[in-house]
Order: sequence, then C-alpha cells, then structure tokens
Amino acid sequence: MTALAIQDYALLSDEECAIKIGQAKASLGNRCIVLGHHYQRDEVFQHADISGDSLKLSREAAESDAEYIVFCGVHFMAEVADILSRPEQISILPDLAAGCSMADMANKVNVQRCWDELAKVIDVENTVTPVTYINSAADLKAFCGQHEGIVCTSSNAQKILEWGFAKREKILFFPDQHLGRNTAFKMGIPLDEMVVWDFTKPLGGLTEEQIRKAKMILWGGYCSVHQVFQPEQIDAFLQRYPETKVIAHPEACFEVCQKADFIGSTEVILKIVREAEPNTRWLVATELNLVNRLHDECKADGKNVHFMSPTLSMCSTMFRTDPQHLAWILENLVAGQVVNRITVAAEEAKYAKIALENMLSIKI
Repeated sequence: MTALAIQDYALLSDEECAIKIGQAKASLGNRCIVLGHHYQRDEVFQHADISGDSLKLSREAAESDAEYIVFCGVHFMAEVADILSRPEQISILPDLAAGCSMADMANKVNVQRCWDELAKVIDVENTVTPVTYINSAADLKAFCGQHEGIVCTSSNAQKILEWGFAKREKILFFPDQHLGRNTAFKMGIPLDEMVVWDFTKPLGGLTEEQIRKAKMILWGGYCSVHQVFQPEQIDAFLQRYPETKVIAHPEACFEVCQKADFIGSTEVILKIVREAEPNTRWLVATELNLVNRLHDECKADGKNVHFMSPTLSMCSTMFRTDPQHLAWILENLVAGQVVNRITVAAEEAKYAKIALENMLSIKI
C-alpha cells in the first residue's frame, strides 16, 4: 500500500487536522503513544499523551506498551527514544526537518578532531572525560560511550560532572558551553579554569598552557533560543517590579544565570513556579511556548509569569512539527504505513546506550 502524501495535508486547517488526529489516536489505541516536548506549539502539544523533557519522554515511552512512539520534538529526541526503546518499538518524528541548532554545532568529525588535537598536548584518554548534553546526535553519544564518557541533561548536569571528575581530572563538555559553565561554576570551579574550544581554529584557538590548566573544556555551542536573554533585561524589569523572582534555564548565559534567583531545567522551572506562593511575580528565561502555557495556568493563583526577552523567541526547529504533519503520520499508521521512522545504526546505538546507561545509573 502506498503511503499517504504529506502534500494532501498541507492545506488542511488546524481544526480539520485536530479531528483527524483524534480519530486516528482512537483507532490506534494503546498501539501508539504521542510524546509532546514542553517547547511544542499548543496546536500540537494538546494531542500529547505524555508531556515533559526529552529524556523523561523517551523513558516513559520505552516502558509503555506502545508499538509506535510518535515524538513531537526534534531529531535527537527521537534518536534517544529509538536507543532506549525495545526492539519491537518504532520511533517516529513527524517532520524530519525538526532538528536542533545547538546539536548541529557539534558533529562527530569536529569532536574527533578536537580529541586528536588534545592528545598532542595531554594524555587525553587518561585525563579527559567526554560529556555530551543530551541535546546532541547519537554518534556523539556513541563517541562518549567509546571513551568511557557519559550523557547529561539540564536536570542532572552537576551529578554528571561530579561523576566525570571522579574518573579523570578534566572534562570535555559539548555542545552547550553555557550549561557546562553555569554548572561547573556552581560546583566551585573558577572561570579561569574553563576554556572554550573553537573548532574552526587549530587547538580550538587555545594555547597549550590553557589546555593544561583547564578543568572544563567547553565546546563553543549554544541554544539560539536562550541566547536572546540578557542581564540588562532583568535589570530593567526589576526596576519596574522589584518584587519579581527571576528563574532561568541553565542554557542561558552566565551573566543571566548569576542574576537569577533560581536556575533549573524546564521541569524544575515548572515545579518552582507552580508551587510558588499565590500573587507572586516571575520573570522566566526559557522558551516562549512553555512560558505562555505557564502564564495561563498560573493566572488563577494570581501569579504573574513573564517572558524575559522583549522580543519573541521560540524554538524554530521545534515549531516545524505542526498539526498537519502529526495528522499525516497518524493516519498513515492507521493505514498500516510507517513514515519518518528514526533508526540509529546498531553499532552506534550500542555505544550511545553505554553513555546513556552511565547517566541512568547515577542516583539524582
């Protein structure tokens, strides 16, 4: 049977797609689970069976009875779902163009070159633990698995760095420099013992002395969404509303996190604001869709939840997943066709799973 074409869905309204999605989900029953990351647009998020951050979603899907895991997120998330799920489960990404600009800032070729160049200066295999943020491609997770390294999330980064330093004296952290810097500084590592590796330059643009001195070698990547938040935005807001509590995601820059009252992952941000006293005011540095939903949810308690940046900032690649793609995916499953399956090669998955299991073995 020929798969249904995405072109047939492109001109459907969101309302028409919502009907099709509901009918398809009812037909598939527990054979299919739809996962919705916090940064998804509302038109898609409303159809999620489970919502949360990427690792939580992958783990819960793997523990479900679902045959099909439809991940409304980005590519690396669907890869993690494929790695952690059972062999009979199928991981699907509604739109293959939904990537992650941060993840794309570090690739296997450049990380391997970095590793090889470090080896010319230090005994890299015995002195450096590679740590990759979960926001990275499967081959980088596999790289960490091959070199006794590990994966981290924004929730467990400190525990993971403690694990890494217990093994070796230095950490190579990629792809997000800000999560690495903010976490290491909180642990007491001074800024002058952290260096940023620029993969476009020989030795990452560093001197041999800088490499020998560094405890944290930070890849020069960042999240385009969290880059928009600036410390001046906090200062200006506090001048108007001095009672405000500031909460930031650790992907925000160092200067923003230093001014924040709380720093935490998406799940931590939601928990802290939801559990806060009524009639409090919050300035939040993370993705717009999450902040808007939190704002609407908290109005009943008299809480005011504000997006930190005066300019709109949402995850544009996450936004690629729309109701049209989700309806197309689900109606193809009803028709017995799997489209946009995400499969990680067996050898790569084996080593990536080692790095992921190293992380999952640590009690948080």
